[in-house]
Amino acid sequence: MAATGLVAGGLTAYDREVLTAVNAGAASLSFAGSGFIVLCYVLFKELRKFSFKLVFYLALSDMICSFFSMVGDPSRGFFCYLHGYSTHFFYVASFLWTTTIAFTLHRTVVRHKTDVEDMEAMFHLYVWGTSLVVTVVRSIGNNHSHLGTWCWSQSGRAGKALHLVTFYMPLWGAILYNGFTYFQVISMLKNARRMAAGMSDRTYQSDSRAEMKALNRWGYYPLILIGSWAFSTINRIHDFIEPSHKIFWLSVLDVGTASLMGLFNSIAYGLNSSVRRAIYERLDLFWPDRLKRWFPNSSKFRNQQQESELVALTIEDEH
Repeated sequence: MAATGLVAGGLTAYDREVLTAVNAGAASLSFAGSGFIVLCYVLFKELRKFSFKLVFYLALSDMICSFFSMVGDPSRGFFCYLHGYSTHFFYVASFLWTTTIAFTLHRTVVRHKTDVEDMEAMFHLYVWGTSLVVTVVRSIGNNHSHLGTWCWSQSGRAGKALHLVTFYMPLWGAILYNGFTYFQVISMLKNARRMAAGMSDRTYQSDSRAEMKALNRWGYYPLILIGSWAFSTINRIHDFIEPSHKIFWLSVLDVGTASLMGLFNSIAYGLNSSVRRAIYERLDLFWPDRLKRWFPNSSKFRNQQQESELVALTIEDEH
């Protein structure tokens, strides 16, 4: 897998087969999850708001990257280069899109700006441009070696150091930025809700608690990148310090969690109340009446107040 730069040296043939299976299985789940979000965006016009458009770009990056991770590297020719460049490029693009989502939320909620839709072109330049630059820089003087199902694996310390600089530094920069941004957003909204609840009745306070539960979910978004790349980061540092000693179980966790990032993103960012409602409304049109009797609470779900989630950012209400 190119993005994690896994070095197969020091691992047995059986170990590599296990890692290949783990990578393909996890990438398949991510491909299915991110592909589902992309399909929802294409099919449901009511989801094509600016906030969910960013989620669509995130899911699209995850889906393409998962595809190349899933199919592996069956040749030593052109596909080897395509596999190496593509996975690195779209992995970087994926976590950069999460920073645009965090930026949009912060600019809307904390700074009370309504101009984020005008910044879409800038977002594209930032994400795709940065991804292209770090991918090209990483390719300078790099040996595109072919190790099992992985391509673009570094064997020298200079290549490994370049990998840390061009991939893991932007990654952890994005994690720190997202964490700081969501902390500010959640803190501000909690203060606002607390002041509003003090001047309102108990009914509002009950609704406010439900909304705060949804708001607190934003705090988990930075944890997705941490959970996806913590083991990979540890494995890269260990490999840089002790290149001759490979830890198989750490490599398994490295490959498995990194390849699941697309699934994690699709669940956290994409599968929210607006998506579920859109799906239900379509199903409700085609389900036979006899099946609807098995779901007595369906009308309650359809008419309930929409959660305060990412797809329903404040910007949607201000425009």
